[in-house]
Amino acid sequence: MKKKEKAVVVFSGGQDSTTCLFWAKERFEEVVAVTFDYNQRHKLEIECAKNITNQLGVKHHILDMSLLNQLAPNALTRDDIQVKDGENGSLPSTFVPGRNLLFMSFAGVLASQVGAKHIVTGVCETDFSGYPDCRDIFVKSLNVTLNLSMDQDFVIHTPLMWLDKCETWKLADELDAFDFVREKTLTCYNGIIADGCGECPACKLRKNGLEEYLKIRK
Repeated sequence: MKKKEKAVVVFSGGQDSTTCLFWAKERFEEVVAVTFDYNQRHKLEIECAKNITNQLGVKHHILDMSLLNQLAPNALTRDDIQVKDGENGSLPSTFVPGRNLLFMSFAGVLASQVGAKHIVTGVCETDFSGYPDCRDIFVKSLNVTLNLSMDQDFVIHTPLMWLDKCETWKLADELDAFDFVREKTLTCYNGIIADGCGECPACKLRKNGLEEYLKIRK
């Protein structure tokens, strides 16, 4: 049974956030999505997010976060920086310092303006690249900070926090969104929708999880 409450979904148009969008639509009476434009490497990400929200009939906000691009040069904001995994304990070149902190903070401001108690994000500590702002402890800390800063009682939901990519595909299937997520989302660091390039770290993670799930799918 849906709660008669509103939720804001932090939405990139990728596999994880799209799965979270379906998850939220199943649980809350009203859902809005928010996408952040930080002059990311692939503008197609924003177009993909627009297309998905249009198809699902979800109100969509796009917020200008170009300042983040100025402050955080990395492989997702610069064409001349190579996408590569971290070495010897270092963070991957795709880590954008402060991104989730800023995104979640502005999602909280938007939630306050539209009267939403719930904020949903697709961060995950199980299958991730070592990003510190995807950890459960960070999300819980930020939830407290947002509530104190705005005197609100927001609840931040992380449906994927303890799921690996195989389990994320399973969740999409349970939400009757498997084909939609597989065909219409953009996860690839090289900007290719659906199954992507198959070579970048994001595609490999997505592909490995998909292949694992297809082996056990009934």
